Amino acid sequence: MDPRQRCLACLDRNPPAMLEAALWIAAEHDPRLVPEQVLRDFGGVLQLVSVGLPDLAPGELAQPLLRRMNELDFHEDDDAPLRPRAALLPQVLARRRGQPLSLALIALELAARLGIPLVGVNFPGHFLLRVPGADHLLDPSSGRRLYTRDCRELLMRVQGSQAELQAAHLQVAGPREMIQRLSRNLRQLHQEAGEYLAAVKDAERVLLLGPPTMHDHLARADIYRNLDCPQAERYDLERALLLCDNPAQHLQLAQRLRRLGHVQALH
Repeated sequence: MDPRQRCLACLDRNPPAMLEAALWIAAEHDPRLVPEQVLRDFGGVLQLVSVGLPDLAPGELAQPLLRRMNELDFHEDDDAPLRPRAALLPQVLARRRGQPLSLALIALELAARLGIPLVGVNFPGHFLLRVPGADHLLDPSSGRRLYTRDCRELLMRVQGSQAELQAAHLQVAGPREMIQRLSRNLRQLHQEAGEYLAAVKDAERVLLLGPPTMHDHLARADIYRNLDCPQAERYDLERALLLCDNPAQHLQLAQRLRRLGHVQALH
Protein backbone atom coordinates (compact mmCIF):
# COMPACT_ATOMS: atom_id res chain seq x y z
CA MET A 1 0.00 0.00 0.00
CA ASP A 2 1.10 3.56 -0.61
CA PRO A 3 1.19 6.10 2.28
CA ARG A 4 -2.30 7.39 1.58
CA GLN A 5 -3.79 3.90 1.60
CA ARG A 6 -1.94 3.16 4.83
CA CYS A 7 -3.35 6.35 6.36
CA LEU A 8 -6.90 5.32 5.49
CA ALA A 9 -6.28 1.75 6.70
CA CYS A 10 -5.20 3.11 10.10
CA LEU A 11 -8.59 4.80 10.44
CA ASP A 12 -10.41 1.55 9.63
CA ARG A 13 -8.84 -0.26 12.58
CA ASN A 14 -10.67 -0.85 15.84
CA PRO A 15 -9.76 1.35 17.59
CA PRO A 16 -8.55 3.75 14.88
CA ALA A 17 -4.81 4.55 14.96
CA MET A 18 -4.94 8.34 14.57
CA LEU A 19 -1.33 9.15 15.36
CA GLU A 20 -0.09 6.53 12.92
CA ALA A 21 -2.53 7.85 10.29
CA ALA A 22 -1.06 11.32 10.79
CA LEU A 23 2.45 9.91 10.39
CA TRP A 24 1.51 8.31 7.07
CA ILE A 25 0.27 11.72 5.93
CA ALA A 26 3.76 13.04 6.65
CA ALA A 27 5.24 10.09 4.78
CA GLU A 28 3.16 11.04 1.74
CA HIS A 29 5.07 14.33 1.73
CA ASP A 30 8.46 12.83 2.66
CA PRO A 31 9.15 9.35 1.22
CA ARG A 32 12.23 9.04 3.45
CA LEU A 33 10.11 9.04 6.61
CA VAL A 34 9.61 5.70 8.39
CA PRO A 35 6.42 5.98 10.50
CA GLU A 36 7.20 2.74 12.37
CA GLN A 37 10.43 4.29 13.68
CA VAL A 38 8.61 7.45 14.83
CA LEU A 39 6.10 5.24 16.67
CA ARG A 40 8.93 3.36 18.38
CA ASP A 41 10.52 6.66 19.44
CA PHE A 42 7.13 7.77 20.76
CA GLY A 43 7.60 5.29 23.60
CA GLY A 44 10.24 7.62 25.01
CA VAL A 45 7.79 10.51 25.10
CA LEU A 46 5.23 8.25 26.77
CA GLN A 47 7.72 7.32 29.48
CA LEU A 48 8.69 10.95 30.13
CA VAL A 49 5.04 11.93 30.45
CA SER A 50 3.97 9.02 32.62
CA VAL A 51 6.70 9.43 35.26
CA GLY A 52 5.56 13.01 35.89
CA LEU A 53 1.86 12.32 36.38
CA PRO A 54 0.31 12.47 39.87
CA ASP A 55 -1.27 9.46 41.53
CA LEU A 56 -4.90 10.17 40.61
CA ALA A 57 -7.82 8.27 39.13
CA PRO A 58 -7.65 8.05 35.28
CA GLY A 59 -10.62 10.41 34.90
CA GLU A 60 -8.70 13.13 36.75
CA LEU A 61 -5.47 12.86 34.77
CA ALA A 62 -6.34 14.64 31.51
CA GLN A 63 -5.36 18.12 32.67
CA PRO A 64 -2.19 16.88 34.44
CA LEU A 65 -1.30 15.08 31.21
CA LEU A 66 -1.52 18.31 29.21
CA ARG A 67 0.39 20.23 31.87
CA ARG A 68 3.07 17.55 31.85
CA MET A 69 3.36 17.98 28.08
CA ASN A 70 3.83 21.71 28.70
CA GLU A 71 6.59 20.95 31.22
CA LEU A 72 8.27 18.88 28.50
CA ASP A 73 8.15 21.96 26.22
CA PHE A 74 5.20 20.99 24.01
CA HIS A 75 3.67 24.34 23.01
CA GLU A 76 1.66 25.96 20.26
CA ASP A 77 3.81 27.00 17.29
CA ASP A 78 3.96 30.80 17.16
CA ASP A 79 5.90 31.12 13.90
CA ALA A 80 4.67 33.93 11.66
CA PRO A 81 3.87 32.94 9.02
CA LEU A 82 3.03 29.45 10.20
CA ARG A 83 4.73 26.72 8.17
CA PRO A 84 3.63 23.17 7.25
CA ARG A 85 5.89 21.73 9.93
CA ALA A 86 3.32 22.92 12.50
CA ALA A 87 0.96 20.21 11.21
CA LEU A 88 3.39 17.47 10.15
CA LEU A 89 3.41 15.19 13.19
CA PRO A 90 7.01 13.91 13.01
CA GLN A 91 8.25 17.50 12.97
CA VAL A 92 5.85 18.47 15.77
CA LEU A 93 7.23 15.62 17.88
CA ALA A 94 10.83 16.62 17.07
CA ARG A 95 10.35 20.36 17.66
CA ARG A 96 7.62 20.07 20.32
CA ARG A 97 5.81 22.88 18.55
CA GLY A 98 2.60 22.58 16.59
CA GLN A 99 -0.93 23.70 15.94
CA PRO A 100 -3.53 22.89 18.64
CA LEU A 101 -4.85 19.93 16.61
CA SER A 102 -1.34 18.49 16.20
CA LEU A 103 -0.73 18.75 19.94
CA ALA A 104 -4.17 17.27 20.59
CA LEU A 105 -3.38 14.21 18.45
CA ILE A 106 -0.26 13.60 20.52
CA ALA A 107 -2.21 14.08 23.76
CA LEU A 108 -4.95 11.70 22.60
CA GLU A 109 -2.38 9.00 21.78
CA LEU A 110 -0.71 9.43 25.17
CA ALA A 111 -4.08 9.34 26.91
CA ALA A 112 -5.12 6.17 25.07
CA ARG A 113 -1.91 4.38 26.03
CA LEU A 114 -2.23 5.48 29.66
CA GLY A 115 -5.92 4.65 29.96
CA ILE A 116 -6.96 8.29 30.44
CA PRO A 117 -10.42 9.17 29.04
CA LEU A 118 -10.08 12.04 26.55
CA VAL A 119 -11.81 13.05 23.31
CA GLY A 120 -11.34 15.74 20.67
CA VAL A 121 -13.73 18.66 20.14
CA ASN A 122 -14.01 20.27 16.70
CA PHE A 123 -14.05 23.86 17.95
CA PRO A 124 -13.70 26.44 15.14
CA GLY A 125 -10.20 27.79 14.64
CA HIS A 126 -8.69 26.16 17.75
CA PHE A 127 -9.07 22.43 18.34
CA LEU A 128 -9.97 21.50 21.93
CA LEU A 129 -10.19 18.42 24.15
CA ARG A 130 -12.67 17.15 26.70
CA VAL A 131 -12.95 14.51 29.38
CA PRO A 132 -16.28 12.75 28.66
CA GLY A 133 -18.94 14.06 31.04
CA ALA A 134 -16.88 17.05 32.24
CA ASP A 135 -18.40 20.55 32.42
CA HIS A 136 -15.38 22.16 30.76
CA LEU A 137 -13.07 21.79 27.77
CA LEU A 138 -9.28 21.68 27.74
CA ASP A 139 -6.86 23.65 25.59
CA PRO A 140 -4.28 21.18 24.18
CA SER A 141 -1.77 24.03 23.90
CA SER A 142 -1.72 24.84 27.61
CA GLY A 143 -3.96 22.47 29.56
CA ARG A 144 -6.15 25.40 30.60
CA ARG A 145 -9.77 24.67 31.47
CA LEU A 146 -12.32 26.44 29.29
CA TYR A 147 -15.86 26.96 30.53
CA THR A 148 -18.76 28.35 28.47
CA ARG A 149 -17.68 31.98 28.88
CA ASP A 150 -14.11 31.12 27.90
CA CYS A 151 -15.37 29.30 24.80
CA ARG A 152 -17.41 32.35 23.78
CA GLU A 153 -14.36 34.59 24.15
CA LEU A 154 -12.20 32.17 22.16
CA LEU A 155 -14.81 31.97 19.39
CA MET A 156 -14.96 35.78 19.14
CA ARG A 157 -11.18 35.95 18.88
CA VAL A 158 -11.29 33.44 16.04
CA GLN A 159 -14.42 34.56 14.16
CA GLY A 160 -15.03 38.15 15.27
CA SER A 161 -17.16 39.92 17.87
CA GLN A 162 -20.46 38.97 16.20
CA ALA A 163 -19.85 35.22 16.46
CA GLU A 164 -22.28 33.24 18.62
CA LEU A 165 -21.39 30.04 20.40
CA GLN A 166 -23.47 27.09 19.17
CA ALA A 167 -23.85 23.48 20.24
CA ALA A 168 -22.26 22.40 16.95
CA HIS A 169 -19.02 24.11 18.02
CA LEU A 170 -18.73 21.77 21.00
CA GLN A 171 -19.32 18.45 19.27
CA VAL A 172 -16.94 15.56 19.73
CA ALA A 173 -14.77 14.93 16.66
CA GLY A 174 -14.41 11.41 15.32
CA PRO A 175 -11.09 10.01 14.07
CA ARG A 176 -11.81 10.69 10.38
CA GLU A 177 -12.97 14.23 11.20
CA MET A 178 -9.72 14.91 13.03
CA ILE A 179 -7.53 13.56 10.24
CA GLN A 180 -9.63 15.44 7.67
CA ARG A 181 -9.14 18.64 9.66
CA LEU A 182 -5.41 17.94 9.87
CA SER A 183 -5.39 17.54 6.09
CA ARG A 184 -7.23 20.87 5.70
CA ASN A 185 -4.65 22.53 7.94
CA LEU A 186 -1.82 21.12 5.83
CA ARG A 187 -3.56 22.08 2.59
CA GLN A 188 -3.75 25.68 3.77
CA LEU A 189 -0.18 25.77 5.10
CA HIS A 190 1.30 24.25 1.95
CA GLN A 191 -0.74 26.60 -0.22
CA GLU A 192 0.35 29.66 1.77
CA ALA A 193 3.96 28.48 1.46
CA GLY A 194 3.57 28.24 -2.33
CA GLU A 195 4.03 24.45 -2.22
CA TYR A 196 1.13 23.72 -4.55
CA LEU A 197 1.94 20.13 -5.46
CA ALA A 198 2.01 19.25 -1.76
CA ALA A 199 -1.22 21.19 -1.27
CA VAL A 200 -2.91 19.13 -4.00
CA LYS A 201 -2.09 15.93 -2.10
CA ASP A 202 -3.69 17.35 1.03
CA ALA A 203 -6.72 18.61 -0.88
CA GLU A 204 -7.27 15.19 -2.45
CA ARG A 205 -7.02 13.51 0.95
CA VAL A 206 -9.60 15.92 2.41
CA LEU A 207 -12.11 14.77 -0.22
CA LEU A 208 -11.45 11.10 0.58
CA LEU A 209 -11.84 11.38 4.36
CA GLY A 210 -15.41 12.65 4.55
CA PRO A 211 -18.14 14.66 2.87
CA PRO A 212 -16.43 17.64 1.17
CA THR A 213 -17.74 21.17 1.58
CA MET A 214 -18.03 23.89 -1.01
CA HIS A 215 -14.90 25.44 0.52
CA ASP A 216 -12.96 22.19 0.07
CA HIS A 217 -13.65 22.22 -3.66
CA LEU A 218 -12.93 25.95 -3.88
CA ALA A 219 -9.62 25.47 -2.11
CA ARG A 220 -8.55 22.78 -4.56
CA ALA A 221 -9.75 24.89 -7.49
CA ASP A 222 -7.50 27.73 -6.29
CA ILE A 223 -4.55 25.34 -6.04
CA TYR A 224 -5.15 24.09 -9.59
CA ARG A 225 -5.37 27.68 -10.80
CA ASN A 226 -1.91 28.32 -9.35
CA LEU A 227 -0.70 25.17 -11.12
CA ASP A 228 -2.27 26.36 -14.40
CA CYS A 229 -4.61 23.35 -14.67
CA PRO A 230 -7.87 24.88 -15.99
CA GLN A 231 -9.64 21.57 -16.58
CA ALA A 232 -9.07 20.44 -12.98
CA GLU A 233 -9.97 23.92 -11.72
CA ARG A 234 -13.22 23.79 -13.70
CA TYR A 235 -14.15 20.40 -12.18
CA ASP A 236 -13.86 21.71 -8.63
CA LEU A 237 -15.65 24.96 -9.42
CA GLU A 238 -18.57 22.94 -10.81
CA ARG A 239 -18.71 20.86 -7.63
CA ALA A 240 -18.50 23.99 -5.49
CA LEU A 241 -21.35 25.52 -7.47
CA LEU A 242 -23.53 22.48 -6.80
CA LEU A 243 -22.87 22.78 -3.07
CA CYS A 244 -23.34 26.55 -2.92
CA ASP A 245 -26.49 27.93 -1.25
CA ASN A 246 -25.49 31.60 -1.22
CA PRO A 247 -26.96 33.50 -4.22
CA ALA A 248 -24.17 36.08 -4.39
CA GLN A 249 -21.46 33.45 -4.16
CA HIS A 250 -23.34 31.30 -6.68
CA LEU A 251 -23.18 34.19 -9.16
CA GLN A 252 -19.46 34.70 -8.56
CA LEU A 253 -18.75 31.01 -9.15
CA ALA A 254 -20.83 31.00 -12.34
CA GLN A 255 -18.90 34.01 -13.64
CA ARG A 256 -15.59 32.37 -12.82
CA LEU A 257 -16.68 29.25 -14.72
CA ARG A 258 -17.65 31.33 -17.74
CA ARG A 259 -14.21 32.91 -17.75
CA LEU A 260 -12.81 29.38 -17.97
CA GLY A 261 -14.99 28.71 -21.00
CA HIS A 262 -17.72 26.76 -19.19
CA VAL A 263 -20.92 26.65 -21.22
CA GLN A 264 -23.14 24.01 -19.57
CA ALA A 265 -25.82 25.46 -17.28
CA LEU A 266 -25.86 24.12 -13.73
CA HIS A 267 -29.03 24.14 -11.63
